[in-house]
Amino acid sequence: MNNINKSRIKKELEMFLSLPSSEIYCSALNDERLDNLSAQITGASGTPYEGGTFKLEIQIPDRYPFEPPRIRFITPIYHPNIDPDGRICMDTLKIPPKGTWRPFLNISTVLMMIRVLMGEPGSEDPLMTDIWQEFKYDYKTYAAKAKEWTRLYAVTESDSQHKNVKQPLEMRESNALRDASGSETRPTLKLKLSSKEVCNSSSDKTGVLESTQPPQGPVGTDNNTATKEVQGNQENWPAGNCPERKKRKLRLH
Repeated sequence: MNNINKSRIKKELEMFLSLPSSEIYCSALNDERLDNLSAQITGASGTPYEGGTFKLEIQIPDRYPFEPPRIRFITPIYHPNIDPDGRICMDTLKIPPKGTWRPFLNISTVLMMIRVLMGEPGSEDPLMTDIWQEFKYDYKTYAAKAKEWTRLYAVTESDSQHKNVKQPLEMRESNALRDASGSETRPTLKLKLSSKEVCNSSSDKTGVLESTQPPQGPVGTDNNTATKEVQGNQENWPAGNCPERKKRKLRLH
């Protein structure tokens, strides 16, 4: 790479540091070699690629900017204009007369164009004709497959953990209670009678979630009546002969 190319690439990479958003990013893999770059694109909201971070490889030719950069996806993506090897079918990445590349274009502009292409596949000469047919005539199936590929390949573990933090508490508890069969188990709260009023026992550290709410009576029974019945039973227990504390299970609805 000649000095002119190096100077331009350095300026272009500095532009990414001043970008206000994280929709696209690019950096050099090696400070001594600026002809091999690493880039990433985040999927746009409202598209099947939303929530995914896609990595790309950029090769800068010797005649850049008179020749377009060679860009391919490293992250697998389900798209009509991107083949399994990550090669992208886009006019901007081709020189005239077949393409529309111009020397005034830069890497930042090209990455933004690729991001737009992800959400709006091109109809002219798609690389993956079967996916294009799916996109055109059965978009629901296409979107479902694209979302699944995004979930499998473009969502990192840190992204998943970050999303889990934002989930409501009850949703996280519900997800944690899903068993191996995929069915959801209702959470159960264990209730205990007041040990201070019944007997002075020191073996109350059961490590279970406890509730101070009165036990619920049968359907059609007043809760206050059920509470009085429990308290009446407590008064009839002989001093010093505290029976084993009964635990009741309350189903959450």
